[in-house]
Amino acid sequence: MQKAVLITIGDEILSGNTVDTNSNFVATELKNIGIKVAQIFTISDEVETIKSTLKSAFEMGEVVIMTGGLGPTRDDKTKKAFAEFFHDEIILDEVTLEHLKNYLEKRGRSQLFERNKEQAYLPSKSTVFQNYYGTAPCMMMEYKGKVCFSLPGVPYEVKPLIKDQIIPYLKDKFKLSYIHTRIVSVVGVPESILADIIEDWELALPENVELSYLPIGNRVKLRLTAAGGDEAFLQGQLEEEIHKLFPLVGDHIIATTEDKIEKILGELLGEKGLTISTSESCTGGELAKMITSNTGSSKYFLGGIVAYATEKKVEILKVSQSTVDEYTVVSEQVAREMAKGCQQLFDTNISLSTTGVAGPGKGEDGKDVGTVFYTIRINDKEKTYKLYLPHMERLDFMNFVSQKILQDLVSALING
Repeated sequence: MQKAVLITIGDEILSGNTVDTNSNFVATELKNIGIKVAQIFTISDEVETIKSTLKSAFEMGEVVIMTGGLGPTRDDKTKKAFAEFFHDEIILDEVTLEHLKNYLEKRGRSQLFERNKEQAYLPSKSTVFQNYYGTAPCMMMEYKGKVCFSLPGVPYEVKPLIKDQIIPYLKDKFKLSYIHTRIVSVVGVPESILADIIEDWELALPENVELSYLPIGNRVKLRLTAAGGDEAFLQGQLEEEIHKLFPLVGDHIIATTEDKIEKILGELLGEKGLTISTSESCTGGELAKMITSNTGSSKYFLGGIVAYATEKKVEILKVSQSTVDEYTVVSEQVAREMAKGCQQLFDTNISLSTTGVAGPGKGEDGKDVGTVFYTIRINDKEKTYKLYLPHMERLDFMNFVSQKILQDLVSALING
């Protein structure tokens, strides 16, 4: 199996001001064609640092992919380091110059041509992959049978370059094996206990099948990846291995195909012909966002309310003021009334509600940070849960709670 090394260039990433989403995306795309990422480097935009990192990268893998550091000026350090490492000179590439001119003219930005034409100066020996979503092209160099790509760092430019041009190139160059992946979602079993339960099954997996444990919320995703020369055989092989799991943890398996919980839920709602609505406080609309991120969600998601202020819970969702006064706004009783009011407001089969304290300060009723109550109401039946997650930062809290609610809902729909 070929190995790859990713190099992310930029002081803004090292400082923490920018999150490196490119590495995650590129690693996933490479994995899907059977190239394993051996190392990821994050470095500053300095010539000697880039050159020394390239040297290390070529010792580790056959494919090197750099993102970031490409700018419109002649003193671009990344391009300079790239050329120096491969003992090359930077010259004007007429094809890239014409592409850049057309790109800017089509977008009504021809006045920027003079400022950006330096992007057309490239190492003379490089193979160019034109960028159709930005001004900096991708450069590729070959080195002792290995390849190195230098891409811009903007994610919406990186994605099409990788998917539409670089992945097809790598598949053809290395004559790669087929890769087939399946995700088995298990809920209600802690990762350590799950590992004990399925240990014998895991040890008996064929040599070409890899297993990864991916915990998220109260779910553990078992990712099975098989590599080989016959795609149909791999599909059948994984289906057979998954079938062997059911006698061990079948009661806890909620899906064997889809990965994201919102997609698993969407399929279930579609199959059962059910509609859903949300009434959120501490999750700030994250539940609605997750549900509606799924294609076709308009068929089952009828609407949502973020009733952050207590008076809006009373006014819109018909939560009783006396309930708030007696039990406080962050309580099991309020969560239940929010869910019922939401179900009546949108006339749905299912409604979800959340009320809690995401932090960083305590709630208006003095409840501790990390406290949350949520209700899942299906037709005239409901169940309310409490969580206490004081160790989580605000955004992590909102995401974790939303993930868990959807996972609990899926379990309820499957198990009744």
